[in-house]
Amino acid sequence: MAQTSIDFEILIDDSFVNLKSEREIQHIENKNVLSLINDFADGKWRFRKFQDFIWDNIAETALSYKDRMALIDKSHSALTEAAKKLRLTDLSKNQDGQGSELAEIILYGFMKHHYKALPVVPKIFYKQNVQDNAKGADSVHIIVNDDKTFTVWFGEAKFYNSIEDERLYSIVNSVENSLLSDKLKKENSIVTNVSDLNDLLKDEKDLLEQIKKLLASKTSIDELKPKLHIPILMLYECQITAKNNSLSPKYKKEIIEYHKERAESYFKKQVKKCSKSIFKYSEIHFHLILFPVPEKKPIVDKFIQNVQHYKNQD
Repeated sequence: MAQTSIDFEILIDDSFVNLKSEREIQHIENKNVLSLINDFADGKWRFRKFQDFIWDNIAETALSYKDRMALIDKSHSALTEAAKKLRLTDLSKNQDGQGSELAEIILYGFMKHHYKALPVVPKIFYKQNVQDNAKGADSVHIIVNDDKTFTVWFGEAKFYNSIEDERLYSIVNSVENSLLSDKLKKENSIVTNVSDLNDLLKDEKDLLEQIKKLLASKTSIDELKPKLHIPILMLYECQITAKNNSLSPKYKKEIIEYHKERAESYFKKQVKKCSKSIFKYSEIHFHLILFPVPEKKPIVDKFIQNVQHYKNQD
């Protein structure tokens, strides 16, 4: 177990191959599990720390690279401008459907601080400004390795009341849909047509051209598959977390066992559904990210309250 720069404790960061309990699960290669938890203070889950993480990362998700650079020394202005980009379109949904933008921001934070990824398409910004053209993946990043090789990350982010089996099917369906060739081509075109990629890699011309060539419409989508990573964030309301008041060994053990069991259930469902419908499925990398909260509604309510506060700062 290790501490990450996102300041949440990591309980699992491992290949699914090392975590599964059943021997006979097909297509388990290229699958990973990341399990993180928040801590407690004075016997209570650190609600404020979690909210701070959202707002510390909101500009990455809701502002373009140029806008972020223009506001680099103006933190209040950045928050105000970022809040104005948030749609909060899920307010009319039922409780289990709310919090999608919040989950997108959390995933962006994890991608930046844990995976050291470049945010090439701040999706909330482009969903607001380009409307239908930016729908699709909740997270779009490029990771550049030390040897100047790169990988492409198209993420899914969900905030659920539960991650029991009946909820997992909708995530599997969403992931499968995102991997259809026409959806990947649409995502590629968004990456290459927005300015953020050029701005982020302006000093890496050769690398920029390699990325654009791979994502170009004339390049076969099959060439993308070995470089494609799908992070899947399951932010969820957790009864284990709700009944605990300290970061005890017993609590950690319970969460670890639950996350292993949920990861196995999820990947078995994903393999059954996607291995037949997605060509070169086994070459795509998947990263299941699990993060429990004690109660969903207060988190969503506080997020909305803060967004509305900043939206009114004129």
